[in-house]
Amino acid sequence: MKLRTLLAAAMIAAVPVAISAPAAFADKDPIYTAKRSNLALQGYDTVAYFTVGEPTKGSADYTTTYEGAEFRFSSEENLNLFLAEPAKYAPQYGGYCAWAVAQGKTAKGDARRWAVVDGKLYLNYNKGIQKKWDKNRAGFITSADQNWPTVLQD
Repeated sequence: MKLRTLLAAAMIAAVPVAISAPAAFADKDPIYTAKRSNLALQGYDTVAYFTVGEPTKGSADYTTTYEGAEFRFSSEENLNLFLAEPAKYAPQYGGYCAWAVAQGKTAKGDARRWAVVDGKLYLNYNKGIQKKWDKNRAGFITSADQNWPTVLQD
């Protein structure tokens, strides 16, 4: 009887570990940041893409941590908008290049190479890749949605 109780307790204790295992064993972070930084979007304000319509540098005065990365904002208002609905404003695919994710890979996303499509923010690696992505955004988004988040694991 004691052995059964002990085994049941061990199984119950293991459930949280099993549930979080995929994220714990991911090779890459869910939010792209530079190697020596924990800064998302190279410090640009993710809300500003939606409110101002262009990349806007964030400030160290207005920050929050989301999915393990530091996000900066240009104003307290933008910080509060993000805090209220982070999934609405966070870049798709964690800020990795949308075209690369569509190819089943990851590459850095450049905060200056962006597009808002159907209310979602997408980043691309550089100007040339963004031109490729722009030719078939819908198709690449469909492919990237299927590949994400498994591309984080090598």
